[in-house]
Amino acid sequence: MSRPDQVSSPEPAPVAPVPATPSAPGTAPAGAAAPAAAEPLRPPAAPEARPWSGEVPQPAPPAPVGRIPVIEVAPVVEGGRWPAKAVVGEAVPIQATVFREGHDAVAATAVLVAPDGSDHSSVRMRDISPGNDRYEGWLVPDAPGRWSFRVEGWSDPYGTWSHDAAIKVAADVDAELMLTEGALLLERAADRPLPDDARAVLTDAVAGLRDASRPAPARLAAGLSDEVVAVLDAHPVREMLSPSATYPLAVDRERALYGSWYEMFPRSEGARFDAETGRWVSGTLRTAAERLPAVAEMGFDVVYLTPIHPIGLTNRKGRNNSLTTKPGDPGSPYGIGSADGGHDAIHPELGTFEDFDAFVARARELGMEVALDVALQASPDHPWVSEHPEWFTTRADGSIAYAENPPKKYQDIYPLNFDNDPEGIYTAIRDVLEVWVAHGVTAFRVDNPHTKPLPFWQRLLEEFAQTHPEVIFLSEAFTRPAMMRTLAAIGFHQSYTYFTWRTSKEELGEYFTELAGESAAVMRPSFWPTTHDILTPYMQQGGAAAFAIRAVLAATGAPTWGIYSGYELVEHVARPGAEEQLDNEKYEFKPRDWARAESIGIARLLTMLNGIRRDHVALQRLRTITIHPTTDDALFCFSRRVPAHLSPTGTEDTVVVVVNLDPYTTREGLVHLDLAALGVEPATTGGTPVVAAHDELSGETYYWDAHPYVRLDPQGQCAHVLAVRAL
Repeated sequence: MSRPDQVSSPEPAPVAPVPATPSAPGTAPAGAAAPAAAEPLRPPAAPEARPWSGEVPQPAPPAPVGRIPVIEVAPVVEGGRWPAKAVVGEAVPIQATVFREGHDAVAATAVLVAPDGSDHSSVRMRDISPGNDRYEGWLVPDAPGRWSFRVEGWSDPYGTWSHDAAIKVAADVDAELMLTEGALLLERAADRPLPDDARAVLTDAVAGLRDASRPAPARLAAGLSDEVVAVLDAHPVREMLSPSATYPLAVDRERALYGSWYEMFPRSEGARFDAETGRWVSGTLRTAAERLPAVAEMGFDVVYLTPIHPIGLTNRKGRNNSLTTKPGDPGSPYGIGSADGGHDAIHPELGTFEDFDAFVARARELGMEVALDVALQASPDHPWVSEHPEWFTTRADGSIAYAENPPKKYQDIYPLNFDNDPEGIYTAIRDVLEVWVAHGVTAFRVDNPHTKPLPFWQRLLEEFAQTHPEVIFLSEAFTRPAMMRTLAAIGFHQSYTYFTWRTSKEELGEYFTELAGESAAVMRPSFWPTTHDILTPYMQQGGAAAFAIRAVLAATGAPTWGIYSGYELVEHVARPGAEEQLDNEKYEFKPRDWARAESIGIARLLTMLNGIRRDHVALQRLRTITIHPTTDDALFCFSRRVPAHLSPTGTEDTVVVVVNLDPYTTREGLVHLDLAALGVEPATTGGTPVVAAHDELSGETYYWDAHPYVRLDPQGQCAHVLAVRAL
């Protein structure tokens, strides 16, 4: 696997040398035998074009504009070609540009449409960019399914009248006429189905507008009162109603957005070295299940297993990706398939399906789901190779092509060629996934999906959305942004990200903002500080402090995060010349002394972070984030806030995170809080405390003004994770 900013490409083919003295056309070079007959030089024939046989995308047909135009609706993915994403209980920001000719007032309503096609709920949208006609309203779906939404633009006669009347009455221009028109408008507004108290407010306002015994400004005030505004905000008079198109919204269960994942190689749990035989004895699914209580105690929701299938013998990799193996080397679990079976089988050393079912049952008892790695490739010994050789690429010498990402070579793996028999491959893979779903798997971490055709994924993900909507697919695609985004758009629920390589304050601020913005409707990020494939220089060099810093950032920076087993022990020694662990677990058994984790302290931190995440809905949501400036280049501060009316608990929740990004040195400085983003009114006197900030990590409470001082020691407390409330 390459870093996303270092995509590998093969070396160019060598160019044939050009003779120093070219021969004349139709003659042979000196010393060469003359051809039987001279022929004119011709370019080689081009190979016959092989068109793709699938459906050809078509543009949207022309559509009329509404009487009150509604354009630039969001979140809309490729014009509605694919649905935007949400989860149950998540507030979704709906935006649109709404305007009209002239100067009359316009307004807009966002409407949520249930899967059965009925209008579920609506909310009046607010102008969030005065002068640019940009409106926003938040909608909250309450069940999984294929929902949709639309925006309705409309003429706002009360808005037009209130604006014009305020100006004219103050200038004593047509004052009586404006008051009469206001009374007629409110009479019409009251002559509709309304709650009795709302009708009474409007009726009283009409009486006030028509009371000629009072001065015009007082009469006008009756029509512009806060009570009238509130009634017409809740029950507006809408004219020239102009709906937008209806756009799709795919709503998943909450785990598609929020969760904490723990990765393990089950063969390492309980593995032991047999001194008598000089060989390792593999751990089993039963011994791996013994680790589950400790994982659950740290607060993880999903336990993710690397492939558990039989491993091939041909070209099996040895330790540290060596081309030679020693007796007892287990090989890479990604070299899937042997005489014992393929993707629908369990490695005999791990156990049986009965053992797997027991593992899943134990995880569920502890409140966790089980995710399984899906690596769509085969070892040379996989049954597919002998039964379906057409599913692979045959080279000119008759050999089957193994996997390459130059300069990396994976001689123990044959990639599938999805163009040779797409229907046969599709059916086989779908049936494999069905096997694991039937045995309780509710999530799949898909290895390198960007190396498979997108039409395959679109079809498979759509079928599973219909037949198993509870199943979550995590895309492990560290690749170009366009591919990552499109994989998400066509159905992957979650995506690995570039977070692993973003380490500076500027990089983190820019990336967090990007992921929480427009991208949030398409790609749900999953933050991993390390994986079994990736150990960045920051993690290699920063020691325990780096592991603590990155855990805080991952756990609070995205609703879904995960760690690779061994993180608790700060495993940070790299293989020379590579961004991966020395003695990589992909190629050997790696039993661990978990008793050491207590003294290191990372496990305690992970437990605290997962507990904080459970307690704060703000950390379970993606779309709202604010980056707050700091005076030190290693102090990074951001906040997340869910206001009460958008919170599933009905309570406002605001969390501010301040992290020292320097794993070596204590850093200090000021944080410049954006109080409006925290839902706090600024204090009128400088230095006056305006918020109580309770640190969920240390238990201390600070009383801060808009510019608090912060000092963080990476060897002690590297971060503040603060629950904030206004004073």
